[in-house]
Amino acid sequence: MQRIVKTLTLKDDPELIGEYRRVHENIWPEIRNGILEVGVTTMDIYLLGNLLVMIVEAPDTIDFDAAFSRLAGLPRQKEWEEFVARFQNCGKDESSAEKWKVMTRIFKL
Repeated sequence: MQRIVKTLTLKDDPELIGEYRRVHENIWPEIRNGILEVGVTTMDIYLLGNLLVMIVEAPDTIDFDAAFSRLAGLPRQKEWEEFVARFQNCGKDESSAEKWKVMTRIFKL
């Protein structure tokens, strides 16, 4: 199993952050299904203030870049990215891969 960790910041607005949380309590079924379809087995998103951290796990055989590129082309994914962009510190037309920055692990125990 391999894991990547990504980060993104939200607009520093408590109302928008609250709404972003609510949106993720009921993500669109097509988005959830698309994530699973491209081979991701686990995806967790954590929030601290306006900082998001996403932890994604998938089998060792998956190419994360190819998987997320494929995800970007699935039905409703572009619409979802445009919808959630209003909460995020990013450009409206940025894909998920452009918004979420991969973090570098600097310590492992």
